[in-house]
Amino acid sequence: MTVARWIWIALLCTLSSVIWAAPMVVEPNQPPAALTAYLSLLEDDLGELSLRDIRSPVHQQRLQPIAGHQTNFGFTRAAYWVAFTLHNPTSSPMGLVIRQDYPLIDQLDFWFQDAEGRWQQVATGDRRTFDSRPLDLRDYVFPVSLPANSSRTYYLRYATQGSMNIGLSVSSETAFLPKLAQEQLLLGIYYGGFLVLVVYNLFLFLAVRDRAYAFYMGYAICYGLYFGVHNGLSFQYVWPGNPWLANQSLVILLGFTLIFSIQFVRAICNGPQLAPRTDKCARGLLYAVIPLTAIAPLVSYGPMILSMASLTLLITLLFMVMGVISLLRGSIFARYFLLGWTTLLVSVVVYMLKTFGLLPHNSFTHNAFQVGALVEMVLLSLALGARMSEIQKRGYIDELTGLYNRRYFDEQLPREFNLAARSTHPLALLILDLDHFKSINDRYGHARGDAVLSAVGLLVSKQVRKPVLACRYGGEEFAILLPRTSLSQASVIAQRLVSLVAELELDDMPLSVSIGVAGFEQGNYASAVQLFEAADAALYRAKQAGRNRFEIEVTGLVAGGETSPAIVAP
Repeated sequence: MTVARWIWIALLCTLSSVIWAAPMVVEPNQPPAALTAYLSLLEDDLGELSLRDIRSPVHQQRLQPIAGHQTNFGFTRAAYWVAFTLHNPTSSPMGLVIRQDYPLIDQLDFWFQDAEGRWQQVATGDRRTFDSRPLDLRDYVFPVSLPANSSRTYYLRYATQGSMNIGLSVSSETAFLPKLAQEQLLLGIYYGGFLVLVVYNLFLFLAVRDRAYAFYMGYAICYGLYFGVHNGLSFQYVWPGNPWLANQSLVILLGFTLIFSIQFVRAICNGPQLAPRTDKCARGLLYAVIPLTAIAPLVSYGPMILSMASLTLLITLLFMVMGVISLLRGSIFARYFLLGWTTLLVSVVVYMLKTFGLLPHNSFTHNAFQVGALVEMVLLSLALGARMSEIQKRGYIDELTGLYNRRYFDEQLPREFNLAARSTHPLALLILDLDHFKSINDRYGHARGDAVLSAVGLLVSKQVRKPVLACRYGGEEFAILLPRTSLSQASVIAQRLVSLVAELELDDMPLSVSIGVAGFEQGNYASAVQLFEAADAALYRAKQAGRNRFEIEVTGLVAGGETSPAIVAP
């Protein structure tokens, strides 16, 4: 009776094994296919079970199909056993490739039956040297032979201090090689993109010596190396005989990435000036990341990667806040920064949810972080370019009036003159000078004098549109360059400005302006200098004639074709 009872139990266990492990039917030239739907799982809390234990009737009953097809379990101390069955319905043996696509598994043991039916073990993982892998590839790839008209069950044991991600697939040998070649090509393009960004910004750094470029390069280099470890490429090509470095380098590089990113964001967002409180928080996080990075080689991998992952999410959110503040306070390039960091934030959140087991492990959740990082790098490079353009523009802007300064005028006058000479279009120049400005400073003070200059600058800027160029030439003098504008049209503009300045109301302070007008038409001046001297001479005559007026300097051939004035009517 006892023997019969055990036979019955064994029979039930055999039947249950069929239930928990519906076999996957493979076909000739089997394309890569996920095994998730065919997996049965057992959680080994103590990590003490062996293959013999797993194949016993009691533990066979514990192997259950994966609930919801979710194969990532976050950070766990437990070992996970996986079993699946493949069936070959053909009359010929099949050469198959079983692949685990997440390389950051500390210990991965694979059991299969050889041609004689004996169980063979492959013990690999990134806590073991790289040559423990059956094939010299960044992922874990196990070639097997499936006999004709037969089914075979395979077992894997996973144990890791990091995130537990089970990503198994099967394909024929002939289908695996093209897929591998495609992945290698995409990885080459991906890391080539990182390299191009680093080299490009290196040249910019050597040209402008802006520390933001140095922080960006450090950030990009560390991020690229981090993904090299994350993808298993560093273990494959750089330190295949050093499992310790294969694990700890991930944490160390993530720490350096965070350090450079904090300094980069503080520099590009002008944190100390535009967002001092947020910048103080960023410095606090920097002081937390530096010691964590320093002790990373001395601390267990699991707690360190969990701490760094949490800090990464917190720092990314802080950067979003800093970018919004910079944008609201007038930073133009913050638009690129926010777009880039939003892309990264979304990808980081997706990856973190996958890491902690809240999202399934698949190609999207596994690669979103990497794709988002490269897109972010490109947008941050654009933000740097916009920042340099803004800095350069500030070098051409008069802070008091908001108009261009003399430096910019001196560069643009010869350019516009040569352009007008080549195109035969007219070019007009107005030189404005505030009347009795010294007496305004003496009587009302320099602060009121600055207010007058600011008001006149605002008035002028409201009256012109591109391609008109308005500048504060120096002191109380202004210059307005009017491409495609005839002398007669410039005279109308000058008269309007004289009237508008006289109508300004600044605490009953009387204001007036004298203007000299000159026009380049039909080659009447040989150089830009002559044009400027002509307008300056006309200004002198307006001063001599009683001020609050304009005078025209007529030299050589005058009268050009009428064109639309580049001025906005009041």
